[in-house]
Amino acid sequence: MNIETKFSIHLNNIIWPTETQKNNEHWNVSGVLKKNSNQEFKFDVRPMFQMPNNQLGKKGTTSSKADKIVFETEKEWVIIDVPELHEYVRKQSIKIVQFEDLLVKLEWNISISKV
Repeated sequence: MNIETKFSIHLNNIIWPTETQKNNEHWNVSGVLKKNSNQEFKFDVRPMFQMPNNQLGKKGTTSSKADKIVFETEKEWVIIDVPELHEYVRKQSIKIVQFEDLLVKLEWNISISKV
């Protein structure tokens, strides 16, 4: 099962993007979080990858149409607000952010247990 499908079990009203939307708008699934919202969001659920420094990373773009970016950890899904992330990156004048920093420096994030 791919990461988008695994995450989608936490959504209602699921919409899957076309290939064009996926590639040009940078989102993987749209829907309403079952327990945390009644608003529909577009989620960037691309998996993390191994970076040269042996840390996990995830690429993003400020042209993304995703509302939220989703990180998969061993025990939970962590959802971060994309506009807030973009503002943080601009204000800090940085291109690389640490996942742990996002959890404490951004106001909007939700954790959903995988258990």
